[in-house]
Amino acid sequence: MPDPDKPLLRLSISNLQQRAPGHQRNPSRPERFTVDHQQSLLGPKFARLSSVLARDRDGLELRSDPSALAPERLLVFEVRGSIQQFIAAIKRIQGLELIDEEELEGDEQDKKPVVYLLVPNAQALGNISALWSRWTHSQPLGSGFAPWRDVFSTLRDIRPWGPQDRVIAEERAIIAEEIAGKPDHERIRIEIELVFRANAARGTAVEAELIRAIADAEGNIISRCRIDDIGYHAVLAELPVIAVKAIIEMSPASIAGFDPVMHIRPQSVATSINVAEAEIMAVEELIPTHRSPILALLDGVPVAQHPLLQGMLVVDDQFSLEPSALVADRYHGTAMASLIVLGDRNRNEQRIGRRIHVVPVLGESDRFPLERLVVDMIYQAVLAIREGNPPSAPDVIIINLSLGNVRKPFHGQMSAWARLLDRLSYRFGILFVVSAGNHDTPFNIPGFTTFTQYENAGPTQRERVTISALGQLVAERRLLSPAESVNAVTVGGANIDAVLLSDRRSTRGTDPYPTVTIANPSSALGPGFANSVKPDILMPGSREHLRFVTTGQGLSVKPSGVARAHGLKVAAPPRDGAGSYEHFTNGTSAAAALASRTCHQIHDALEAAYGASFTSLSHAERATLLKALLVHTASWSQGASELIREVLGPSDNRQHVKQKDNIRRFLGYGVADIDMAISCTEDRATFWATGTLPREQAVTVRVPVPICLNGQARPHAMFATLAWFTPVLPGRQSYRAVRLILSESDELASLRVEPAKAQPDQNQSRRGTVYSKRWEGKRAPVVGANQEVPLTIQRQPDQGQTIDDPIPFAVAVTLTMPGITRIYEEVRARLPIAPRVRIS
Repeated sequence: MPDPDKPLLRLSISNLQQRAPGHQRNPSRPERFTVDHQQSLLGPKFARLSSVLARDRDGLELRSDPSALAPERLLVFEVRGSIQQFIAAIKRIQGLELIDEEELEGDEQDKKPVVYLLVPNAQALGNISALWSRWTHSQPLGSGFAPWRDVFSTLRDIRPWGPQDRVIAEERAIIAEEIAGKPDHERIRIEIELVFRANAARGTAVEAELIRAIADAEGNIISRCRIDDIGYHAVLAELPVIAVKAIIEMSPASIAGFDPVMHIRPQSVATSINVAEAEIMAVEELIPTHRSPILALLDGVPVAQHPLLQGMLVVDDQFSLEPSALVADRYHGTAMASLIVLGDRNRNEQRIGRRIHVVPVLGESDRFPLERLVVDMIYQAVLAIREGNPPSAPDVIIINLSLGNVRKPFHGQMSAWARLLDRLSYRFGILFVVSAGNHDTPFNIPGFTTFTQYENAGPTQRERVTISALGQLVAERRLLSPAESVNAVTVGGANIDAVLLSDRRSTRGTDPYPTVTIANPSSALGPGFANSVKPDILMPGSREHLRFVTTGQGLSVKPSGVARAHGLKVAAPPRDGAGSYEHFTNGTSAAAALASRTCHQIHDALEAAYGASFTSLSHAERATLLKALLVHTASWSQGASELIREVLGPSDNRQHVKQKDNIRRFLGYGVADIDMAISCTEDRATFWATGTLPREQAVTVRVPVPICLNGQARPHAMFATLAWFTPVLPGRQSYRAVRLILSESDELASLRVEPAKAQPDQNQSRRGTVYSKRWEGKRAPVVGANQEVPLTIQRQPDQGQTIDDPIPFAVAVTLTMPGITRIYEEVRARLPIAPRVRIS
């Protein structure tokens, strides 16, 4: 249990200093294609372009051909190696708009960056064609145009953005399933995202063209949204099935052939939760609280008057969803609110110290409203919380999103929803806690023909075959949007609950992981954007069991759902409009809610210990501190990491980076330790600091080392976590615009520790906005009086566009040597900023 007499310890931050220069790695230049090779590959496209523009200066003939390079058309440039030269090149031709960029899968030596470029008019297109002609004839390109030489020599292909890009195969399949068997006149809703135009007037004109095209197809617009901050412009449209068929058949005459369209997607569908085994509960008398919320829940409509929640929820029904949500069906919002306020009821924990602010974004039957774009709803909800007139919850620094879009798994390109969370977190200083998503579809267990064989297998064998089966399905069980958000904490579900052994005996199904603590089989797998560590952490999601589905080509199983024997106990809606009930739930939605609760508990503990000196910190500083402390406590359980390494390999330990890549897909940074995030113990001290960093500056924190460690040859460790919020640059060279690094000093050697083996590879850790590292040792440290270990936090040169704003950051550091009971008191006595003495 957390010890309020041993709060986390605050460190001072040094004055700003110029960052250490360090060596900036420049990417190696890719091998160039020869002029003859490029002429044979791309020459016909440019020859036709030049020929048509010679007789048609406006390019109208080109625009009538959907396969041609044409003005006002999005062009896809696939290049070899870095896109840095490409970014420099396009600046020289007036009007070119870089819409987006991504890195396709390639081998380690030959990545395949793709750039999406909008060519606004025939003149700009003619300039590119003229440069091509000069390059192929070995003529000078002219002053300032030299970067185009590198573009042309590394260009794999150039083609127009076409119907096959606007509606990808996976989403065509979803739409096809939705319209299957429906008559041609029945109407279907789809989301249409436009190519974002920075010029608002041009964007409005393009939207009007789209509305006319939809009307010509006998459709209509249900809703629209343009958010300049994230480069998002979309409409929710309703079309007859016959028009939707033309879209999924990729007819150039359909909306799929409309040049200004970027994506066509099925309407977003909210992730759901499992609930089971409702039971009546004894009514408890609760003492109401009136303290203003620091945590908001965007979710379903809750049962706000449930005896467990009464007086704890401020329901802000911005979108008028409460009337459409039957009280008996309010499962999702009630369960998540219950977990945040009270935790898993099996544990009998205390309520949090403040009310929570609830904005319903799910309506009837816990579904997204059919008449709204979910990105627009989330945007409007957060704006009202922090910038309303007046703001509805101005003190909120944590927002729980135990939601996702089941129709949008992450496959490398950031979703608009994730981009929105990243922008809002930086703009308002808000920590978004997001569920990773669940996949409860059946999967095959090779080597077994019956479920009885699987049940009767030994624990180790069952664990190994389950991991092996899931390891083959990584691409099919990815994070669900918006879990790829780089500023958010993404939470997976671990096979942990607090069910009593007597209740466990009544279980249905079989426990796939009886001896290891690991992600549940349904928990979505990483990595995140740019191969970053995701999910960030695992939290309890119940001890998920598997049940039999079918045999045939082998044994097929799926998660058995939730039950009293393996679930988290939460408040439940009344039955038949009466009674006070509880039931059980599970999954990553529940895990994210528990993570948000932990953040609230950390805030409560720091407020109790430091008072106004803590609460007077900016929203962003406190939010990044909660982020750092939550992830800081996470670690790989040895059994789980070893199991994944042994089963998924590679077997060659020299390929340890790939081994760790497989492990962190399942575990992220590991299972978070709630108690450790809130307070210290006599043999473990956790420190914190927070601040802001201007461009290319650095600060140092000095961690006191207790003399009691000296000469003690026993296991000990130090670990440090750095977290920050980055501004983001959608459609730019680097989405994550700012990178911070944490550097240890030579003084660490005196602790006789080495980097821990059971943690993500450092190159993987540096790709997100959380960096965490552990050092471990068993040899006796050599510690002198008043010894310190300096850690430096520095801001690297901005990636792409220069960011002048200071960046909020926080750092957490822990020193521990189990059994040495003077650690906490020795370091506390040396700190200039002491927590308040608790009065019982």
